[in-house]
Parts: sequence; C-alpha cells; structure tokens
Amino acid sequence: MLYLASQSPRRRELLAQLGYRFEVVDVDVPELRAAGEPPQDYVSRVALDKARAGLAALGARGDAVVLGADTEVVLDDEVFGKPAGDEDAAAMLRRLSGRTHAVVSAVWAAGATQAERALCVSRVRFAPLDEAAIAAYVATGEPFGKAGGYAIQGRGAALVEYLEGSYSGVMGLPLFETARLLRGFGLAPGRALSR
Repeated sequence: MLYLASQSPRRRELLAQLGYRFEVVDVDVPELRAAGEPPQDYVSRVALDKARAGLAALGARGDAVVLGADTEVVLDDEVFGKPAGDEDAAAMLRRLSGRTHAVVSAVWAAGATQAERALCVSRVRFAPLDEAAIAAYVATGEPFGKAGGYAIQGRGAALVEYLEGSYSGVMGLPLFETARLLRGFGLAPGRALSR
C-alpha cells in the first residue's frame, strides 16, 4: 500500500494525477538546515525524515511504501523556505527579482527493507519585479505556505520568465522522477504492490 507523508494539497493532487491510489499519513518533521549543510543534502534529508516518520507512524505494516518529499528554493547557497509574513515574502521576491534560482525537490520512497531517492533540480528565472508588482502579489496571499514565496501553478506563473527542468518539481513533486521511483518498488498507477 502506498502512503504519502505530506500535508501539502499540491503533492496530493500531483500524486493523484499520476493515477496512484494512496493514503495520506500526517507527519510533523522539523525543517531546520544544519550549519554548513549543502542545500541539496538538506532537502534530501528532510524528505527522508518525512518518509521515515510516515513508516514509524504506520507501525508494522510490512507492505507499506511511504513517499516523503521536500522542495526548496535556493539562491546563492541560501535556502528560501516558506515566508513568515508579508515582509518576509516581499524580501524573498526582491531577492529573486531578475535572477535565476534553483528549485530542489527530493523524493524518498521507503519500505520495510528498501529506501530509494530521486532528486530533481530545476532552474527558474524571475522577471525583474518592481515594488508595486511585489506588493500586489503578496496581497493575494498566494506566497504563504510556498517555498520561496511563490506558486508557479498560480498567479506566480506571471513572475516566471524562464523555466528549465520540471514544472511539477517546482510545484513540489517531480512526476517523472516519482513515477520511476515507485516502479522500483513494484507500484503501478491504479494498483497496489505487484510483488
């Protein structure tokens, strides 16, 4: 049985889009970057922590496969998490304005005897943003709960000049990589474990 260890409605929608049947297991994992921890290592660790926490919450279900994912915006080796408020969101958007940043998405699938990772790094270039555009976007409320303070699947798409990589990865769950990962566990869309 497939489980998604995520409170993100976007991840739920994306996994459902692939046609997988799954249940959600709520986990609460601290998202704190250790001093000197490289951004990709941090994102990967948090995703693995979510998958492991999901397995622990399920107990001794031997057929369980838990998917854990994390997505972060990275600019100049700084990880931009979710903005804490209006000023934080505006500050992130100012920093991203007219620049290319990385969006790192890590996905871990973990079962009783196996854990595998997929990593997706996309490049996103923002158009130059003036203060009026930043204030208008922050006022929509869309930046909140989103890494880097924007949602590419929403009004934030108008801020993006260029994308190289995975659109779904920027949303929070890279679909190609996730499907390949789950096939390695014997999972196929619309079915339970086939082994």
